[in-house]
Amino acid sequence: MIYLDYQATTPLAPEARAAMLPWLAGAEATGFANPHSPHKMGRMAAAAVEVARAQVATLFPAGGRVIFTSGATEALNLAIIGSGQKRLAVSAIEHAAVLDTARFVDPDVAMLPVDSTGLVDPDVAIDEGTGLVAVMQVNNEIGTVQPVDDMAQRARAMGALFVCDAVQGAGKLAAPALADMIAVSSHKLYGPKGIGALWVRDGIALAPLIHGGGQEGGLRSGTLSPALCAGFGAAAALCTSLRTSDSQHVEKLWTVARSLFAGWTLNGCPTRRWHGNMSLRLDCLDVGRLLSECRTVAFSAGSACASGSGRPSHVLRALGLSDRDSKTAIRLGFGRYTREEDLIEAAAAVHAAVKLQGVI
Repeated sequence: MIYLDYQATTPLAPEARAAMLPWLAGAEATGFANPHSPHKMGRMAAAAVEVARAQVATLFPAGGRVIFTSGATEALNLAIIGSGQKRLAVSAIEHAAVLDTARFVDPDVAMLPVDSTGLVDPDVAIDEGTGLVAVMQVNNEIGTVQPVDDMAQRARAMGALFVCDAVQGAGKLAAPALADMIAVSSHKLYGPKGIGALWVRDGIALAPLIHGGGQEGGLRSGTLSPALCAGFGAAAALCTSLRTSDSQHVEKLWTVARSLFAGWTLNGCPTRRWHGNMSLRLDCLDVGRLLSECRTVAFSAGSACASGSGRPSHVLRALGLSDRDSKTAIRLGFGRYTREEDLIEAAAAVHAAVKLQGVI
């Protein structure tokens, strides 16, 4: 099967897997110890965690700390709820991890509108008294890259915190330099699932969501997995060292994919976007049928977290698309391990399945 669903998850990098293996060893080795134990084996595990923390820190600006979490959803909950702010403003196309958490904290949360390309206007009106603003770096459904530093500057000028979901941009784009808190997830940058991180700028105080042993500076109690940390760290280090070549590879794939799907309409901003995300729509397309019949290609109709809900995408709705048009969209995602021949073969399979519907 050809895998074109990189926004849902990325393949595990071989280097990340290799970094994890020593910490998955059984009783015959020493890598199974609890990193919070005081003995030698525990200290070895703790050292591996701190090496990983330093590697992950390279994804972020200087002047902050990295808190390991179970993933970006937990990181965003910690940032939004832990901040203690009660009046919030978030972009209308945020991931559910931000939208639902914001609504939990502030039922009257202000939704910052986007234009037809998915961009938030940096001069958008934000109510006085807003304590926290959240805008994602790269949208997971359409790939639009937001002006997050401009938005962070706006938030700072009005005395509000700025939280950025950088899940889709981390390891690919420069980190939001002016954000106060940034959430990332390991499995979106070629690391293992089950671990993410929240970067918190120095001087910002948070209240913990999870209480217990006081791990992670008292902000996230629970035993850390040295294996997951090591895999995350190795993946982050690899993204740092391969950023240029990864970007060049994605640009080449984008050019090929655009030519292969020339008759489709692109969703999102044509210029300010991550080119590893191609959201397309085709008039009258039955996407459910397409996904069912095109069995040799793994792609999606949008966010993996919302798949199967049957609801039109809130992201495409925010762009002004009708429910009918929103349901004719597919998302192709590619990256480091995608080959050009994969795209060519996948496009042929998709178009063959589309032709059976008589829409092209």
